[in-house]
Amino acid sequence: MNKLAPITLLFWIMKIAATTLGETSGDLLSMTLNLGYAVSSLVLFGFFLLTVIPQLLAKKYHPVLYWSVILSTTMVGTTISDYMDRTLQLGYLQGSAILLGILLAIFAFWRMSGQPLAVDKIKSSKTELLYWIAILCSNTLGTALGDFFADTSGLGFAGGALLIGGLLVVLALAAFYTRFSKVAIFWFAFVLTRPFGATFGDLFTKPLESGGLGVGTVNSSLILVALLGTCIVYATWQHYRGSAQRAHIR
Repeated sequence: MNKLAPITLLFWIMKIAATTLGETSGDLLSMTLNLGYAVSSLVLFGFFLLTVIPQLLAKKYHPVLYWSVILSTTMVGTTISDYMDRTLQLGYLQGSAILLGILLAIFAFWRMSGQPLAVDKIKSSKTELLYWIAILCSNTLGTALGDFFADTSGLGFAGGALLIGGLLVVLALAAFYTRFSKVAIFWFAFVLTRPFGATFGDLFTKPLESGGLGVGTVNSSLILVALLGTCIVYATWQHYRGSAQRAHIR
């Protein structure tokens, strides 16, 4: 049972593209279309269910299915985080702390269930469900962290992206040159790529007077859809070519 994407450089490129698209498309619903954070969260959570159920029922890895769920978690994570931080007025720091506590509780429950946290060892539907719950929570946490770095910390969108990018480089070096837990590095990187994408998304969409580039949510989303779509097509071709080669060898 191998239903999850392999962790390669392409995985991280697609993750950042998906998280950036999740930021711009979430803002498109809640702000540009003026649906509000609560309604947008309900709509996008419904989209999450529509994507995750086929993924859980699938018998093998399908790139389109997998990345559809990743995208849906980034979209709903954006609006849930904004609802907590802005509508409920928890603030970015308190919202991040609450979401971090929830994520750690999910990991603790996962560990107590007797299943390893390594994503390449997920072999049951129950563990895969925990994986997707953790993904949803980590993407929501990442949104709150991104807003904290870009706004409350005073770094701005570009400064926040540079800081998080630097942390990701440190994690990459740790993965190659230290004995630090690869599982911990993966989950740290997974959380941090979300604010990295979120700050880039805000950098593109926000107006010039707010420190952004003024591209807008619609144009930014269309560009990112094209980029992510191209990557999914390539990942699908790569996956099925590899499967055909393995079948030929047998």
